[in-house]
Amino acid sequence: MTYGYHCEECDESVWPATSRSELAWLRLRAHVVREVAAHVQGGLDTWMSEGLEFLDRHSGHDVVLARR
Repeated sequence: MTYGYHCEECDESVWPATSRSELAWLRLRAHVVREVAAHVQGGLDTWMSEGLEFLDRHSGHDVVLARR
């Protein structure tokens, strides 16, 4: 089973390679992860970058955790 984010307004989805619990964690703590990203040289894990990019593009929309 694969988990991701789904924007109900735009009907777009993203499926980062990580677990449901990590996606839920990222969504609740996106502001902290953005701050950390600004101070690390090595960058974030790919799934974090993909997730943040999606959440930023759909800011203010109804984004839910989805599975396929």
